[in-house]
Amino acid sequence: MRKTLTKSSVLGIAASAVTMTFALTPLSAVAQADNYPAKPIHMIVGYPPSGATDIVARLVGAKMEKHLGQPIVIDNKPGGGSNIAASEAARAKPDGYTLFMATIAQAINPAVYSNLTYDTLKDFEPITQTMTSPSILVVNNDFPAKTVAELVEWAKAHPGELTLASSGAGGSPHLAAELFKLRTGVEYLHVPYKGAGPAMNDVLAGVVMGGFKTATAALPQIKAGMVRPLAVASAERLKDLPDVPTMQEAGIQDFQVASWNGLMVPKGTPQPIMDKITEAAIIALKDPEIVEQFESRAATVGGESPEEFRAFLEKQLSTWKEVADAANVRIN
Repeated sequence: MRKTLTKSSVLGIAASAVTMTFALTPLSAVAQADNYPAKPIHMIVGYPPSGATDIVARLVGAKMEKHLGQPIVIDNKPGGGSNIAASEAARAKPDGYTLFMATIAQAINPAVYSNLTYDTLKDFEPITQTMTSPSILVVNNDFPAKTVAELVEWAKAHPGELTLASSGAGGSPHLAAELFKLRTGVEYLHVPYKGAGPAMNDVLAGVVMGGFKTATAALPQIKAGMVRPLAVASAERLKDLPDVPTMQEAGIQDFQVASWNGLMVPKGTPQPIMDKITEAAIIALKDPEIVEQFESRAATVGGESPEEFRAFLEKQLSTWKEVADAANVRIN
């Protein structure tokens, strides 16, 4: 005898199916995590090989793969201020097999680029910050100023004549100079270059008077006496430069600028898999070899929780939007 399905019975079956789906989803995620990783993991880096971000990615990746038991392949996708890499990572399948080595660019770019195809917070889940390296205000050895106060005094006596180099428009050295302008009222001429190397070379040669440089990159030239540091944009003095004051000590309040990078994964990556990635990353960052390598480059090792990294990102996004808006820095 055929049984007729009533409307109420159909709705009941549908409700049961939905309930079963939600009940099975966590189990499915757990099962995925139990088998993770079952193949090589790709870490996307938005800069060329041998650069600072690439070096960090390879050091951390090599330690993580020992814990995870699968190779971590570094995929260098340079271009567009790292936006090409970020866009590709944001569109990747959220299964734990794509990691993204984010940098300060992911905090600055949303404020200066008008055509981004990703959202730093909405399209990614933060894992942990890997390292930070403060900026240093350096000048050519022939520049008359020996302190930040003297530089400000000189610049105000010669309006528009101060030239500061950067690694490119919209990058952290450029925004650091704009922040310096906001905090001091100093007018300067921005001289953008295609990379930190050419910018530093012209500071050394006296083509430009100075600029903000990441400690990691600037330390060798400073120690060699090839360029003069005026102040570090960190909360405390650097161990490698104990005689160089912080910006606050030099009289510039609320001025902390540091290049940083950190691991992120595409939004939607299952929590159990993210937990495994986070555990592997934090274990890697506690490795004595990593600590020694980073400290030798005037960098501080990260290892914060995902929640702490997210809070840091939110603050960075707010800070650099304020600076970019005030300075009217825009890139189409």
